[in-house]
Amino acid sequence: MARRRRGREINGIFLLDKPQDISSNDALQKVRRLFNASKAGHTGALDPLATGMLPICLGEATKFSQFLLDSDKRYRVIARLGQRTDTSDAHGEVISERPLTFTQEQLDVALDTFRGDTLQVPSMYSALKHQGRPLYEYARKGITIEREARPITVYELLFIRREENELELEIHCSKGTYIRTIIDDLGEMLGCGAHVIFLRRLQVATYPAERMVTLEQLQALRSNADETETPLEMALDPLLLPMDTAVSHFPQVNLTDVTAAYFKQGQPVRAQHELAAQTLTRVTQGDDACFIGLAVISDEGLVAPRRLVVEHTPEQAE
Repeated sequence: MARRRRGREINGIFLLDKPQDISSNDALQKVRRLFNASKAGHTGALDPLATGMLPICLGEATKFSQFLLDSDKRYRVIARLGQRTDTSDAHGEVISERPLTFTQEQLDVALDTFRGDTLQVPSMYSALKHQGRPLYEYARKGITIEREARPITVYELLFIRREENELELEIHCSKGTYIRTIIDDLGEMLGCGAHVIFLRRLQVATYPAERMVTLEQLQALRSNADETETPLEMALDPLLLPMDTAVSHFPQVNLTDVTAAYFKQGQPVRAQHELAAQTLTRVTQGDDACFIGLAVISDEGLVAPRRLVVEHTPEQAE
């Protein structure tokens, strides 16, 4: 009996322009089904209220999603001043309303406190885990869990505009930074309260915004492919970025075909490089520099496999 087809063994990174009012996981599953991919994972959830760049890793690219999760992000946010909510965004209940009495100078001083290296206490309405459960599950039951402040870095915080009770900012920050928490803390610092009414992720790592594709665009391409009987490899796969773009910031070591064969079997190998011990490196093979995995340089200078790309044959995909 033939084994049930699990989906296509495709590898790559799809830059989804996530729509509003859908969870990141729901968006992920829609993309996986449209590509008919056997495996998919996203690289850091966006709130349902938020839109924008959500890199989705397909196939073997999921092995390298952590490096995008750890990367810098850039956001555009609009805050409503004068109202604080329990979730720090427009999906929550208003818990206080206060007048706006601060000056532009006071706003500038307050904004400056968020720039650079700071500590941030994550919101109870976040996906951070406590005893295996996300904090928002406790929050919805009225339970507050003590959270430790975590180090974050705001590389750039740009004041865009303020019109009456709306404040618009652009923020370039490190991993683990909660924009909702910045806005909530800012509102308390100004004495009026604030919450997020619009949030858009503009960039993850160095991925260009113009490569983003909406669900509607992807669905239209899939529908057209089905109607014209165009293979998905031709209709959709050109939208994918190479999976090694997730680790392009690591130095490269290129192996000959013979040496690569041993490396892909999990064996440390010798290769020409000038890298220090314990350096994480992306490994490529041959004249085409095909990406085959990540390695760490051993104390002896060997290229030791850390994460390998598995090559699937057509038979394995069924």
